Order: sequence, then structure tokens, then C-alpha cells
Amino acid sequence: MATKAVHVSDVPNLDHLSEIAAPFNIYATRLPSGVDVSKGGDKSRNFLVIGHRGHGMNILHSTDRRMKAYKENSILSFNSAAKHPIDYIEFDVQVTKDDVAIIFHDNFILSQEHGTVIEKRVTDLTLNEFFSYGPQKEAGKQGKSLVRKVNGNVFGWHVESDDRSCTLQEAFEYVNSRLGFNVELKFDDDVDYAQDQLIHTLQVILKVVHEHANDRPIIFSSFNPDAALLMKKLQQKYPVYFLTNGGTEIYNDPRRNSLEEAKKMALEGGLDGIVSEVKAIFMNPLAVREIKESNLALLTYGKLNNFPETVHVQQLMGIDGVIVDLVEEITRAVEEKGESGGGIELSFLLNLLSQVIQH
Repeated sequence: MATKAVHVSDVPNLDHLSEIAAPFNIYATRLPSGVDVSKGGDKSRNFLVIGHRGHGMNILHSTDRRMKAYKENSILSFNSAAKHPIDYIEFDVQVTKDDVAIIFHDNFILSQEHGTVIEKRVTDLTLNEFFSYGPQKEAGKQGKSLVRKVNGNVFGWHVESDDRSCTLQEAFEYVNSRLGFNVELKFDDDVDYAQDQLIHTLQVILKVVHEHANDRPIIFSSFNPDAALLMKKLQQKYPVYFLTNGGTEIYNDPRRNSLEEAKKMALEGGLDGIVSEVKAIFMNPLAVREIKESNLALLTYGKLNNFPETVHVQQLMGIDGVIVDLVEEITRAVEEKGESGGGIELSFLLNLLSQVIQH
């Protein structure tokens, strides 16, 4: 994978904000389920809400306790998310040195010993080495410390409800069976993977899925274009989505740099959908029409999905679902909006624009 070259500001260009309201009339009656948004109704089962890394990602330097409630990508976090009316949980899968599919987001696992941070690539570890970090299965046993680096600062991985790491198989065995799994195929942006290496990794993951998924809904997704295309060739049972920043960050691989390129790749590769950073959608709202008219599903992720206002607008735009950190708040907002129905008020739009500009 190519290294990131340029970062676009987190704040969308104000020139694009006036376009956000434009698609409302176009999409007010074009939700995938055929539900007329303007007439209300229960849309909670038609508009997907997906828990990011389970109950939400951990932001260890945040002052918001909700971002440190449950250890991300853990059985505890997944089942805590299941207490709310969500459809899927999203999590990151990598493969250890001894060919075990495990769930962990970061490419490197960090531990601190005597003030020194020790960093190891996750895929260079065996399963036992991976499990030696953080909480342990055996009661009273303490594993190696877990830390994260944020802008050069080291933060201990301390959450209110901690849990040990888990394998993909354990997720199938112990997570509430009603939840679908959005399995992100995790690869390092800074590594160029040979095709046979990608295929081997995907086959390890597929073996677990085929042996343990049963009737659980599965979506595969990846930021790595080649991994997404290969996964679609290796199996046809489960949908495969291409993850993209949509141009909010720029890469050497042009397939990753715009919603247009993402749509082109998805169509040419026979993929089933796109998962876009939500900022890219608000910066180019007309792309939603083009993607939906191409019969591709469209999900979004990003910090703006933690605001009910931006989620409601995406419902009206015809987007199929959102990946969120604040599972409880967003599922409640989606349900309340479905119950109340009605149109969009000016105060709502102004609040939305304010949130976009600030965040």
C-alpha cells in the first residue's frame, strides 16, 4: 500500500456546505427499503446503525468518558453494543504470524517498560505473544501494559470496563448471534503486499468465517483496494465493500482519492458497496446519487456520525447506514426520528451546518 502524502483539513470547504441540502428532495423517497421519509414510519431496520469497534472506539486522551467506557474490539464491547438496537458491529481483523485471525485495530502494539515504549508489529506476533498484552484470561494474572501514542504523547490504555483481546473465532462463538459482523480486512498503508500474501491472509480469515458464521450476516470491507477485489474473487456469499476517505486524505494510489474513483473500482471489480468518510459525502453530496444509481450500497464512517443531525440528513439522502462510536445516543436518535417523522426545519439545518463547520 502507498504511504499517505497529503492531508486535507478536517473542516469541509465552506463552499460545499450550501450543497448539503440540495439532495433532500431527490432522496426523500429513495431509501433502499422504499420507505417514504416524509411520511415517517419505522426505519430503524432499513437504515443500518453499525457500532464502531463494538460499542465505540477508544480515544484515550479524550475528556469524554464515553470514548473510554469499554475496551474497543473486545467481546465485552461487542455484547455491550448488542444491548442497543444496532444491526452490525464493525471490527478490524489481522492475521498473526502463526496464522490465527485476531481482532485488533492498530498495526503496531505498544507496551511501556521502565519508561520505554516497546513497539511490535501485530502480524509479526504469534497468537500467544499477542495475548500476552493487556488483561489476561487467567484470573489474577497481569499481562504486559498496553499504551497508545497520540501526537507523540503516550497514554495508558485505561478504560472503565476492560477486557482481553480476542480472536475472530471467539467473536463468532461469544457475541450475541443477532448482530451482523462488518469485518474490516486490516492492512498497513505503509506496506506493499504481494498478491500471494494478501490471498493467504484472506484465506485464513475466510476459513474462520465459513466454519463459524452460520446464519450471521457478514460484510467484508477494506481500505486496501487489492484486498477488497481479491476477497470478492475468493468468495461470492458475502458482500464486499471498498473503504475510502473519499479524498479527505490523499494517497499515491488514485483508487483511494475520490468517491468517483471508489465507485469506478467497485463497479469494475464487482464489489457490492462503498464505505466513505462522511466528510467526503458532505463535501460532494451529489456523489450519493451517482453511487446509488450504480446499484452500490453506501455506508459512512467518521466523527461526524456521532451527531444525530448529520445522521438524520444521511437518512434523507438515501445513505444505507452509518458506523458510529456513540451507539446508545445514535440508535436512540434514529428511533426517535422514525417515530416523529416530519420534515426538516431551518433550525435543524442551521444546527447541522454549525456542527460540520466546528468539527
